[in-house]
Amino acid sequence: MKYRKLGRTDLEVSEIAMGCEGFDGKSQTEVDELIDAMHTAGMNFIDLYTPDPAILKAIGSAIHGRRDAFILQSHICSVYKDGQYKRSRETEEVKEAFFQRLEQMQTDHFEIGMIHYVDSLKDWQLVKQNVLPMVKEWKKQGLIRYIGLSSHNPEAALAALDEIDVLMFSINPCYDLQPGSEDIEKLWADESYEKPLLNMDPSRKKLYEECAARGIGIDVMKAFGGGDLLHADLSEAKVQLTPYECISYALSRPAVAAVMTGSRSIDELRQNAAYEEAPQSQKDYTASLMAMPKISWRGHCMYCGHCAPCPAGINVADVTKLLNLAQVHASIPETVNEHYMALDHHASECIQCRACDGRCPFHVEASMNMKKAAALFGK
Repeated sequence: MKYRKLGRTDLEVSEIAMGCEGFDGKSQTEVDELIDAMHTAGMNFIDLYTPDPAILKAIGSAIHGRRDAFILQSHICSVYKDGQYKRSRETEEVKEAFFQRLEQMQTDHFEIGMIHYVDSLKDWQLVKQNVLPMVKEWKKQGLIRYIGLSSHNPEAALAALDEIDVLMFSINPCYDLQPGSEDIEKLWADESYEKPLLNMDPSRKKLYEECAARGIGIDVMKAFGGGDLLHADLSEAKVQLTPYECISYALSRPAVAAVMTGSRSIDELRQNAAYEEAPQSQKDYTASLMAMPKISWRGHCMYCGHCAPCPAGINVADVTKLLNLAQVHASIPETVNEHYMALDHHASECIQCRACDGRCPFHVEASMNMKKAAALFGK
């Protein structure tokens, strides 16, 4: 298993993580077996959203005695009341549910307190007024270590970046085409894909780049589009993707540290974890993206790595990603500059052979990006 630093936090999370909706309907024995399989595979990151509080008790029991082996992301404002789940912004309800969850999980803290499901600017203002002060106090008390927010709308997420450490966001090659909206169903509505689409939506691109520049780590939900992207007849783009292509796409976006996979069996969990050992040919999403009708990524670097190998040893995709992150700011963010300087080879070493240009399936002039990066970073 490979691990990534989650933004500016001190958390090292497994690239392949677990969303606990996959535990729904499982017995204690089955939950124990899934947690054991996670531990064996090196998966240390669990998102605890579930509409069933009994599952939280089962997971709490399963990790008892090895709590330190797992990084827990618990959803604040996710409330179970009158026999059903609901999202709440009522202070007392939110507080009661939070402390119930600590008890259910048999722990005295969560690594990430994830403010649940903020998809509108109006809702964010309500959360900021009613919920955020309480969450900040819990952070001071050590009940949570970092503040997170989950969202499907880049506009709402961008508004919250000053207040959070971690963002949970829905990322896949179809959703990335759609503009921000308070209506989550537009992400998979057929009519949203009827007209020709060109490249990533600017607000999503800005969100990922802002998160990277500010050191806000992203963990990904809905990488498979609820499973729809794995079937051509259900996929919004009418092209079947594989789980590994979806995971690879999400992990190659700026600021992304982990993908939450909703494994519903040990076999599924092991298959997802095996992504790390899979050959690059199984992770390569470029052919599938290029086959999507009415969709074009021409001229847009997708960080797919087809530009490699470089005779000068430059990681052209990484340099291009850092160039893009730097160009959206008046001055180069310190974190971006540090990552660039830490590269083994820099854009100034480019010999302008243009081999990378010829290999790019999206017709990006990578050699020109090397010139721009050398001038911008001075190295």
